[in-house]
Amino acid sequence: MKHTPRNARKKQEGGSAARKSAGERADRTESSPNLGDLLGQGASVRRYRSLRYLKPMLPEILVAGVLQSLAYTAFILDAGRNDWDNLAIVCTVLFLLPVVIALALLGLRRQQYPFTVAVFVTLVFFNAAVAMLSAARIPISYKGLLCAYPIITIAMVFANLRLRRSLEDRVALLQFPDVQRASMLLGGNVVIIRDKDTDLSLFDRILIDSETHHHPEWSAFLTRAYMVGAEITPWISFLEMRRGRVDVEAFDVSHLAYSPSQIYYSKAKRVLDIFAVLVTAPLTVPLAILIWFYIRALDGGPALFVQSRRGYAGRSFNMLKFRTMHHGRHTGTTRENDDRIIRGCGFLRRLRLDELPQLLNIWRGEMSLVGPRPVAEYVAQASEAAEPKFIHRSLVVPGITGWAQVNSGYAETTREEIDKLSYDLYYIKHLSIDLDILIILSTISTVLFGRGAR
Repeated sequence: MKHTPRNARKKQEGGSAARKSAGERADRTESSPNLGDLLGQGASVRRYRSLRYLKPMLPEILVAGVLQSLAYTAFILDAGRNDWDNLAIVCTVLFLLPVVIALALLGLRRQQYPFTVAVFVTLVFFNAAVAMLSAARIPISYKGLLCAYPIITIAMVFANLRLRRSLEDRVALLQFPDVQRASMLLGGNVVIIRDKDTDLSLFDRILIDSETHHHPEWSAFLTRAYMVGAEITPWISFLEMRRGRVDVEAFDVSHLAYSPSQIYYSKAKRVLDIFAVLVTAPLTVPLAILIWFYIRALDGGPALFVQSRRGYAGRSFNMLKFRTMHHGRHTGTTRENDDRIIRGCGFLRRLRLDELPQLLNIWRGEMSLVGPRPVAEYVAQASEAAEPKFIHRSLVVPGITGWAQVNSGYAETTREEIDKLSYDLYYIKHLSIDLDILIILSTISTVLFGRGAR
């Protein structure tokens, strides 16, 4: 029997161990590529496309720059100053400031809160510009700057909204078992990525299936997508954002994971409601008195119509409205040229002035300016029998106007109420001051110009 020398055996064992270690390293490298591998595939090459989004914002940028400069110049001339060199410097800064703010907003264009982001960014950059001018010891008019600040704030808010509307993401959907159904639901020009070597820089947003793609085998692909600047979004969330409504069947209360900002806003909402009632009182109170006298003069009393509605936490309350129909004829759905409506009150209904008494409901804490529209008790009971999740509407205080109202209008059947529920649940899930402002602006647009749902 031939024996292997001890040193030879050690060399063989050492070589075997080295090969095993090398194999393990290769396996690890294959499953988790290092940054060098990703860079070698072009992952670090970002294609900056921000400037193409600047074009829709140009009108607001120019308006803000010109109006700010004119307002500031008016204050300087009124003060009798003639230091034209200092005036030229300040006006140049004010004219260029909207451009700088717009560029900052471009970097934040995918944020969910266009109003608050625009206001915050404008505040930061405006104060920075004032601090820079002060540090340079340039004589400035603080009253003039204070007058210019609201101008640029309003302009940049509208510029950011225009930017959001103009965004046309090049969207791709990553391959997964149910990709065809997802693609059909998403509609539009959504490309399906089936090859991991696809050039990801061609897309602004890549949709994934959380259950399938949050897996080690997809980690390199997703890292490469992040590095080329593509947004990674679960396709379900993208569908929800695109439609502005949730899937009622898939909705669960556990989906309501509020962020700190949402929690703070939900607490501040009551204060804002009271503030809005007090600020508008000099206009709404005299107008309500005139409407009250008008209805009493044409059709006698009472001028108010009281109906029991379902409120917060399922509690009932008496919702107030001006009575716009003749006595004893307020049952049933209204129709075109309805002869039951008191002469002239059709105009009140179109402008929603018949709902002015609901400001008293807001004062009592029974309603809010914005929230799911309160329904009658019999409607709530019928809807809950058809869809038990209808009760989730009671998680927030009902409102005079809501997300469902500006998107789907009034419901005449239980089926339509359930359809509106998808919008109400979306509102509850995405509660924010930005969404409330959007609803208020959409309501004003609907009332004044007849645009959108009624």
